[in-house]
Amino acid sequence: MDIIVVEGTHDEIKVKAAYPNAECVITNGSEISKETIELIKELAKRHRIIIFTDPDSPGERIRSIITNEIPNASQAFLRKKDCISNNKKKVGIEHASIEAIRQSLENVYTPSLLIDTITIYDLYSLGLIGDKNSKILRDKISFILNIGKPNAKTFLKRLNLLQITKGSLRDLLCKVK
Repeated sequence: MDIIVVEGTHDEIKVKAAYPNAECVITNGSEISKETIELIKELAKRHRIIIFTDPDSPGERIRSIITNEIPNASQAFLRKKDCISNNKKKVGIEHASIEAIRQSLENVYTPSLLIDTITIYDLYSLGLIGDKNSKILRDKISFILNIGKPNAKTFLKRLNLLQITKGSLRDLLCKVK
């Protein structure tokens, strides 16, 4: 059985609306406690952990903390545009449609034991780091891959999580230019 890690009770309610038998762990926001991290670590010994946090800064912070503690945790991403509240002031899983949640949880990325396929030097050589348009290009590629809006370091980690090759990345770059 998979364990889905979400930020709050409203997120859990929304996930359970899409998957009534889903098992969730709630982090209670970005100030994730040591006890919650220990619980997730213990659950990871017997279950696949899926990190499914909001596509905003606090959500990325939680994802990073858990991934550092549990490197083999799987990742599910929701596009920001798919989870904006009706009043356009909030972003979160709780505001997403059931269909968007299902799509995200059906496209989970699981870390591989394979070697890294992309290096930081590859990102520099392709202009995805160090140029004035680097962030825009990374964001466009991230959108196509549905991996959130990561900074350069996290972008690299997620490309390797997906086992994207330099050739594939070059092709994606051509698409977005």
